[in-house]
Amino acid sequence: MSKNTFQNKIVLVTGAAGSIGSALCRRIAKLSPKKLIILDCDETGIFDMYEELHGAIYSISNIRDREKIDFVFDSYQPDIVFHAAAYKHVALMEIEPNEAYKTNILGTENVLQAATRNKAQKFIFISSDKAVNPTCWMGKTKKAGEKLCLENVSKTKCIIVRFGNVMASRGSLVPILQKQIAENKNLTVTHPKMERYMMGIYEAVDLVLEASRIGNDKHTYVLDMGEPVKIDEFARTMIRISGKPLEIEYTNPKKGEKFSEELMTKSEKELATKSGNLWIIPHKATSSGPKDQ
Repeated sequence: MSKNTFQNKIVLVTGAAGSIGSALCRRIAKLSPKKLIILDCDETGIFDMYEELHGAIYSISNIRDREKIDFVFDSYQPDIVFHAAAYKHVALMEIEPNEAYKTNILGTENVLQAATRNKAQKFIFISSDKAVNPTCWMGKTKKAGEKLCLENVSKTKCIIVRFGNVMASRGSLVPILQKQIAENKNLTVTHPKMERYMMGIYEAVDLVLEASRIGNDKHTYVLDMGEPVKIDEFARTMIRISGKPLEIEYTNPKKGEKFSEELMTKSEKELATKSGNLWIIPHKATSSGPKDQ
């Protein structure tokens, strides 16, 4: 990653107190931006970042609040926007789909419109493998967010970055299993066949930054995550490492969950090209219907 990508640029990160957002901020802070704007509605998370990164600008803002988002963009005129703010927990969004809609769709629309109105150079949308042939509200709203980027008509370059589960992120598999082990509880796995793509936080962040550097307008960049990991095998490995006499307990898959996630649709795979650790999907391959397999 060249320093010139962010040097003398004003960079704004939404969802900056989250696992991916905060890791992005730490990386960007080392790349000599003119200004780094850290935006989130999580006051405690923002305070933690405030204590850590002293040269940044902090904004406690909810992306649902269009007036506040407009004020932040009008005040700082960011050149590059990383949009990481989202509701991500599948089970909760199945219970509260309206909340997923308000944050993941309306919130994304607010940030994107503010970015284009203020002539930001780049808008990088952090998406999810759950947006591919979605079966849950989280995935459906992420797919809608991708569509907003693809349909945007402006001078702002819209770049979509899509990846799967990030290990050790808040609420993800690893900390849940670690907590169960610490409490000497059997590890819960939904089904023996359940599998997920996994990668480390900073591995994901570095590839997001690379996509932002090389990204073409209306292209989707899919991080190469290797082969999916069987959750059952992963949990058994954690038990073995712990040295504790724990067992696996199977639960039923939650509403909206797939046994296997997909990183690309069939039509996307046919047109995708590889650059380093990124699959690059041109716009015409991402405009397929919801049942594209």
